[in-house]
Amino acid sequence: MNFSGIFIRRPVATTLLTLAIVLAGILGYAELPVAPLPETDFPVILVQGSLPGASPETVASSLAAPLEKHLGQIADVDEMTSQSFTGTTRVTLQFGLDRDIDGAARDVEAGINAAHADLPTQLPLNPVYHKINPADAPILVIALTSKTRKPGQIFDAAANIVQQRLSELSGIGEVDVAGAALPAVRIELDPDPLAAYGIGLEDIRAAVASANADSAKGAIEIGPNHYQIYTNDQATRAADYRPLVIAYRNNAPVILTDVGEVEDSVQDLRNAALANGMPAVLVIVYRQPGANIIEAVDSVRHALPELQAALPSDIDVTLIADRTPTIRASLYDTQIALIVALALVIGVVFFFLRDPRAALIPSIVVPVSIIGTFGIMYLLGFSLDNLSLMALTIATGFVVDDAIVVLENISRHVEEGMPRLQAALLGAREVGFTVLSISASLIAVFLPILLMGGLVGRLFREFAVTLSLSIIVSLIVSLTATPMLCAQFLRRRHRARGFLGRATEAAFETALAAYRQTLGTALRHPGLMLTSLMVTIALNVYLFVIVPKGFFPQQDTGRLVGTLIGDQTISFQSMRDKMVQFMNIVRADPAVENVAGFTGGRQTNSGFFFVALKPRGQRRASADQVIARLRGKLAQVAGANLYLQVVQDIRSGGRQSNAQFQYTLQDIDPDELYQWAPKLTAALAKDPALADVSSDQQQEGSETYLEIDRKTAARFALFQST
Repeated sequence: MNFSGIFIRRPVATTLLTLAIVLAGILGYAELPVAPLPETDFPVILVQGSLPGASPETVASSLAAPLEKHLGQIADVDEMTSQSFTGTTRVTLQFGLDRDIDGAARDVEAGINAAHADLPTQLPLNPVYHKINPADAPILVIALTSKTRKPGQIFDAAANIVQQRLSELSGIGEVDVAGAALPAVRIELDPDPLAAYGIGLEDIRAAVASANADSAKGAIEIGPNHYQIYTNDQATRAADYRPLVIAYRNNAPVILTDVGEVEDSVQDLRNAALANGMPAVLVIVYRQPGANIIEAVDSVRHALPELQAALPSDIDVTLIADRTPTIRASLYDTQIALIVALALVIGVVFFFLRDPRAALIPSIVVPVSIIGTFGIMYLLGFSLDNLSLMALTIATGFVVDDAIVVLENISRHVEEGMPRLQAALLGAREVGFTVLSISASLIAVFLPILLMGGLVGRLFREFAVTLSLSIIVSLIVSLTATPMLCAQFLRRRHRARGFLGRATEAAFETALAAYRQTLGTALRHPGLMLTSLMVTIALNVYLFVIVPKGFFPQQDTGRLVGTLIGDQTISFQSMRDKMVQFMNIVRADPAVENVAGFTGGRQTNSGFFFVALKPRGQRRASADQVIARLRGKLAQVAGANLYLQVVQDIRSGGRQSNAQFQYTLQDIDPDELYQWAPKLTAALAKDPALADVSSDQQQEGSETYLEIDRKTAARFALFQST
């Protein structure tokens, strides 16, 4: 049975089938999501809890340990780490690649509820979880600035308008607001008048709390009238608190301003942010693991005009850093490379076949095979990324082979004088099995990649499947459309005419003669040829051993992130000054376009920087070179360090660090761990191949230890058992 004969005898139906493949591919291409690389994100969930005022050791033992105990019972948890700071803890859970993040989130929520019985009773809020990877760089950094409003007022608008709206968008895992805090009334008490009046801090707290009792007031009904009761018992400004009576002494009221100062301020004074040197509030947007970064950024960009209209008119919104421009540019370059590859393949076919009618056939078949692959990619949930487009670029050299094999065999019969229809039927039947075996052998080459597991297997699986799909589509088209086109367009070729025809014919004859001569020499000296083969194999083995190796090539994404670490005894005011110095140094680099940073929050001696470099065509230095030349200048700032690193598309693990490579030290004895971690850090820093070696251990800050005499304290009723 001749499979191709059905399609050769029905050219109209075959043409419609080919057009259907093209149309399906075009529709699939329009719907395919865009991404830098195939989906390789580990499902990661971050759990956060707070115990204000507690030391890191207390937080770790009373808050992090119970959470880890219950969260560690969840199935398919590959890695669980925790970081405890003063008053807060962060537990990061990394699940297996195939775990659904929504299902993992439900298990995490159940684990938090189960741990509730073991957690301290004085927690202000229950622990919360976010579907983000804290090790990932943000996809967007937005700066809110104003010449008339205070940072607390800007933060209030950002937290209640921008943060809430962006958190609702699809693909957004978390939206952080940094650089200030929510507005609040701060009461700074003077110990001397408190002691003179005999008023304790608990008395002040109780008086302030009773003045803000937000409770139902009820209503009054008199005859036919109904009166809803409202009062001014809600104090919202400092002026409402100043006349508050906190106690009576000597038959006279003691008001709040007698024992301290009351002012309108913010909840946390230890927060500051800058954007290109200007005070700002930063909105930092992270994507959810597994979400498409292009779609997530586009959704935020589409929402920005609406948010700008909802904000007060004197607040300016500036986009500081966007992760997608380099992704879009790299995909555009890859698409251009695919088009150039198609053009080169078609050009080579025209040059060697020297017959426009014959060359037209593979020129149609190759684009059809590539375009048709897009439709199947959409059905499989793939994306347009660098690896899938690279697979299609490579496939252009494979898919043309099937068409050439069929074309040449049919052309041979036509040259012998056989009618085109008969030549197509006979030629397609003769090479049908050959074309099938060629395609099967090519697909078999990529089977090991399809069987690979882990992150590498997930990364290259889409590449292998896309390339295999293009070969399968090419096989179908080569056995259907190619012989049909041969039956319609082929004709007997005549001797080359004209200058171009004679020149190409002479070039081919010269090349053929050179091949005959070299082949004869090789056959006459088999020993020499075998020796050269062995030398070539040995040379390849040697080069494989000495060539540098790594997991993934270092990328220049045009985005840098930096961790600012100050001396552990540094004050917030000094840390803010250090941030200004570092920002001025970074801004002065000619390759930097935008820079923003903030300090405060969890730790007063830490901060973060977000740097957007100019487009690659506008700067000579790569991102790594920019970091290298900034490293010496940044080292001149005493008392703090800024560790910069280039944002990468692939980052495994869920632990945030100051560098791209991490080494984890574990010990059941914390004192022993605190002893050896600095020694390991110092030893690694001596290696000239390493730069920016640091440790996240913070054990050298100033501390004050209070030793309580319980008997004396009980006699003076200074504390009660809890």
